[in-house]
Amino acid sequence: MTLHSHSAPAGPGAASVQASGLPLARIGGIVALAVLIAAPFILYPVFLMKVLCFALFACAFNLLIGFGGLLSFGHAAFFGSAAYVTAHTVKMWGVPPELGILLGTACAAGFGVLFGLVAIQRQGIYFAMITLALSQMVFFIALQVPFTHGEDGIQAVPRGVLFGLFDLSQPLTMYYTVLAIFLFGFAVIWRTVHSPFGQVLKAIRENEPRAISLGYRTDRYKLMAFVLSAALTGLAGGTKAIVFQLATLTDVTWQMSGEVVLMTLLGGMGTLTGPVIGAALVVTLENYLAATNLPVPVVIGAIFVVCVLLFRRGIAGEILARFGKGRP
Repeated sequence: MTLHSHSAPAGPGAASVQASGLPLARIGGIVALAVLIAAPFILYPVFLMKVLCFALFACAFNLLIGFGGLLSFGHAAFFGSAAYVTAHTVKMWGVPPELGILLGTACAAGFGVLFGLVAIQRQGIYFAMITLALSQMVFFIALQVPFTHGEDGIQAVPRGVLFGLFDLSQPLTMYYTVLAIFLFGFAVIWRTVHSPFGQVLKAIRENEPRAISLGYRTDRYKLMAFVLSAALTGLAGGTKAIVFQLATLTDVTWQMSGEVVLMTLLGGMGTLTGPVIGAALVVTLENYLAATNLPVPVVIGAIFVVCVLLFRRGIAGEILARFGKGRP
């Protein structure tokens, strides 16, 4: 008796996805990469670097809320603390920029462990409020400790020489360094989402009691996701400190946490490309509206309301829902 179940056809739907979806995704990725490589010859490099830094910040935040279902109002603590540590170590200790960014990332990861151990004991709005309270503690620490220089911040941070080879004072060199860091962070997030760990994280987001009943230690998974999100946020914050050569209280305020929430919701929570789109949109609006007499927060708030009413899944979420069958 012969078994034929292993050779059963996958069906036209699966075949069409394999035949058209994957190549289209690869083509889109190649086109996007080509655009990013050519962008500094068309647009202002510093503006583009700001977009990439905040895009990585939003992607890291989206890993937690979009795929783990955990809303944090305290991610500015990781972003700002990494910026301060990177700026201080590069300027005062004379460490190279790559080591300064790594130290800032490690600091953010350490805060992520401490915050996560406390916050994951609660769920929903209580989780969000705990992260906000802990973030405010970091803000007041940054305001009081001497090395942050209070409201003046750490200024005139030297960009230095990357790996002793690449002079980051050159705009194009700095831009491609930031692009490489962004691509690395995005690749880590992509791999995490498409790994067994990412699948368990989505299961926890959808139905945590059921995940527990299947034997998963959900607190451990949530803590790992929280720490990874904090570390990648720190990577963005440390990079931003090198790009703009300063770290200030603005990086660690609760408004910064709110801004990254706005970016993620505008672009599309739970999608990989949505936070990038949201960050680009918000940074662009802030950059170009600053030269006008229009109230920037009011305009961005109005756009957010319109997007919520017309694009409930966010920009990328709506596009994927209509043309990509919901694939991230």
